Amino acid sequence: MTPENLLQLPLPTQKCTVGCPVIDQLLAGGIPCNSITELVSESGCGKTQICLQILLSSQLPAAAGGLAGASLYLHSEFPFPLRRLHQLSHSFTSSKNPLDNILVHPLHSADQLFDVLSKTDLVLENPPTQLPIRLIVIDSIAALFRSEFENTPCDLKRRAGLFFKISGKLKALAKRFGLAIVITNQVVDLVGSSEGINGMRIGNLSALYSSGRRVCPALGLSWANCVNSRLFLSRNEVIIGEDNGLGDVGTGDFVSRQTKRELHVVFSPHLPYSSCEFVIARECVFGVDR
Repeated sequence: MTPENLLQLPLPTQKCTVGCPVIDQLLAGGIPCNSITELVSESGCGKTQICLQILLSSQLPAAAGGLAGASLYLHSEFPFPLRRLHQLSHSFTSSKNPLDNILVHPLHSADQLFDVLSKTDLVLENPPTQLPIRLIVIDSIAALFRSEFENTPCDLKRRAGLFFKISGKLKALAKRFGLAIVITNQVVDLVGSSEGINGMRIGNLSALYSSGRRVCPALGLSWANCVNSRLFLSRNEVIIGEDNGLGDVGTGDFVSRQTKRELHVVFSPHLPYSSCEFVIARECVFGVDR
C-alpha cells in the first residue's frame, strides 16, 4: 500500500446516523468511525441532546444507518440525564430495551478519564451488553480540565500532555475496534482584540457567535489539534411578529421570541463548510430542511 493507492482507492469509513436525515446529509452520512468528532457550544445549545440521540441511533442495524452496537457514555456533567434518554428512546422502536445497551460511567477528573480509557480495552473485548460496543461518548471534556489546572506554565504543560495521551488512546481504540468517538466541549467568551492565539482562526469560520456573543472553544489550540472534526452549535433569539419599538401594551402589536439553533462544520478532513438549523423537540432532535 502506497500513498498513491490511498488517493486512488480511499478506504470506506462506516458512519453512524444521528437519527435525522437532514443532519446526516450535512455530515455526509453521520458520525464517522475511526475518528474523534467534537461538538462544541455554550450551555443549552443541545450538545447532550444530540449525544443521547446518537447513543440510541448507534444501536440501529447498518442497513438503517446505525452501527448495530452498544455504547459507552462517560459523563462529567451531573446528574446523568436518564429521564431525557428514556424519553428519546420512545422514538426508537425495538423489541428490547435500548437502554440495556448503554454503559454509563461518571468522571471527576482528567486523570480518572485516562485511567478509565486504559481499562476500556477489556470492556470492548468482552462487553457486558448484548451488542458489541461501537460508540464512546465523553460529555464533557472541558469540565474535567477547566477546574483542575491553573494558568501556569507547569500546569499548562501537564494539561497539554494529558490532551495528547487521552486523544492518542481514543484514536488507538477507535482504530482497533472500529469505534465512533464523540466528545463535547464548552466555549469561552472572546474578550478584547481578535488577534493573537485566542482569536486565531481554526477551520472554516473566521469567528464563532452564539447568543449574540463572540466565543471560542475551550481548551485552546492544543486540544483543537487532538480532534479530527469540530462541529459548532449556536443559538440565537429571533423575533417573530411586529414590534413598534415603544414597548406599549395593548396597541395590537404582537412580539414573540424564538430560539434558533444551528449546527456548523468548523473543520473536518472529509467535509466542506456547511450548516443547518435544528430543533429540539420532545420526541427527538431534528434538522430543518432549507
